[in-house]
Amino acid sequence: MRVSVDISLYPLTEQFVEPILAFIKKLEDNPKLNISRNNLSTQIFGEYRDVMDAMDAEIEAVFEQLPHSVFVLKMIGNDRYHVED
Repeated sequence: MRVSVDISLYPLTEQFVEPILAFIKKLEDNPKLNISRNNLSTQIFGEYRDVMDAMDAEIEAVFEQLPHSVFVLKMIGNDRYHVED
């Protein structure tokens, strides 16, 4: 089953840009995922298990370095990568 996730990271620190960009870069480096960015969030598309495994690993890494961070997620149970708004 393919899924789509809209995810936002809010590190509660004055130096918030670099952790966000590093998080997105790690996701973009995963060849099993399709990633789309905009100014407010990042969208992740792929097979459910691949998406969840990648998010699990990368969210844990953020929390280890910046425990005072907030993630906001929205998920849908199909792949909307090629859907035009």
